This record gives sequence, C-alpha cells and structure tokens, in this order.
Amino acid sequence: MEQLFKGAVRFRQRSFEKHKELFKKLGQGQKPHTLFIGCSDSRVVPELITKAMPGELFVVRNIANIVPKYRISKEYAATTAAIEFAVLSLGVENIVICGHSNCGGCSALFKSKEEMANIPNVEHWLDQAQYVREQVEANFPDVQPEEREWITEQLNIVEQMKNILTYPLIAEKYQKGELKLYGWYYVIGTGEVYNYNMETEEFELIGE
Repeated sequence: MEQLFKGAVRFRQRSFEKHKELFKKLGQGQKPHTLFIGCSDSRVVPELITKAMPGELFVVRNIANIVPKYRISKEYAATTAAIEFAVLSLGVENIVICGHSNCGGCSALFKSKEEMANIPNVEHWLDQAQYVREQVEANFPDVQPEEREWITEQLNIVEQMKNILTYPLIAEKYQKGELKLYGWYYVIGTGEVYNYNMETEEFELIGE
C-alpha cells in the first residue's frame, strides 16, 4: 500500500498539475465517447491500452468481460445498470467489448463444480458464458489446451457482442448507425490488439 500512497502524491504533484485545465473541466461533468467493457484482470488497463485521457472512456469491468443479456432485474445488476447509464444517460458513441489472452474467467468455464466450490459467486456469474464452453467442446473437441484457450476467449467476445444487442435501445441505435460496436482481443504478452471483423468473422490485428 505504501507504493499506492506515494503514487497518489505523485499523481497530484505531476499528472494533475500537467492536465489541470482538463481536470477542472471534468470536475463539472463527463462526456465519454466510448463505453469500454473489459475483464477485471489486473493486467488489462483500458486507458493504458488505448492511450485514452481521463473523461474519454466509461469503463465497466467484470470477470471474463461478460455482458448479461438484457432484462429488468430486481437484483443489483451492476453491469447492466452501467451499460444502461453509459448509452442512455451519457450518450456514448462507441462500445468496445475487450477480452484478453490467459483469461482466468474463460479457463474456469472448463473447471468442475468441485474445483469451483469455494468461489460460488464466481461460478454463478460464469453460468452466463456456459454456452461458449459448449460451443468449444462441440466444435473443437481435439484442440490443444493453448489453442482452446484462445478460441474460448475470442468466442466469448463474439457472444458478448451478441448479448449487448439484446438491449432494445442499443440494438435500435446500432441499426441506425448511431452507435458503433467493436470486439477487441488483447494479447498480454505481446501488446497486440485484434479487432473483430463482423463481415469476415475474424479477429484482425489493429495497425495492419
């Protein structure tokens, strides 16, 4: 924690001072252009990956970058509420759903109930992505573990893109061209980011 305390001081003395006018403006409100839905993994830092400044991204993070299908819930639906707020109240223009390599949430889809017994809330959360596991097992039964990992992580991104289009007003804005949707795959070990091409149904390296 000492490192974090020192970091807070350095931020105030250096970064804040450097961008004082920006922070003064942001102190009156926010107008992000993009909703970034990513994994909670500590190695995935949206602002670092995109080089975005404060105020540009409205970030939602959870285990395995899952987008629950639309519903009006009596529970405390944090991810759904954040998506709703970003699109309907803040009026974001883009949505990026970003998965990544070596994702613990995606690998946990293949664990047994016994292995998940001590983290029941995680197991319940991942129920929303079991369809991804079923597709991988049905269509890629003989792949090696590393290849299965990549296939699962990328297929999960595609499924979450489908899920977010179950939100009526998001689907409407998307169809009208008022809202753009992207699926990204970030490779931690190389820094590469791949964007999903909906026409070819392939992930393409950004920058090539």
